[in-house]
Amino acid sequence: MLFMDFSHRLVRLNEKETPTEYGILRLLVTHAGRVLTHQQLLYQVLGEGYEDMHILRVKISNLRAKLEPDPARPTYIHTEAGEGYRLKVS
Repeated sequence: MLFMDFSHRLVRLNEKETPTEYGILRLLVTHAGRVLTHQQLLYQVLGEGYEDMHILRVKISNLRAKLEPDPARPTYIHTEAGEGYRLKVS
């Protein structure tokens, strides 16, 4: 079960805390429908100096594995090639 508490900056999935994934998901939710660049996500979540896209890809993959019905074909967290990620709103 997914639990999000914005006031305490916390996400738990099956009682396991995931602080970096929380930060990414919080930004995607608060900017739903808009593309957030790789740089925006890295800076906002991990802070200044992080430029390693690999960590971002891993965290997005982890989020998809937890949230998407079929992580190989995401319906919520979309990749915008060469730009970043977008949370789809219905």
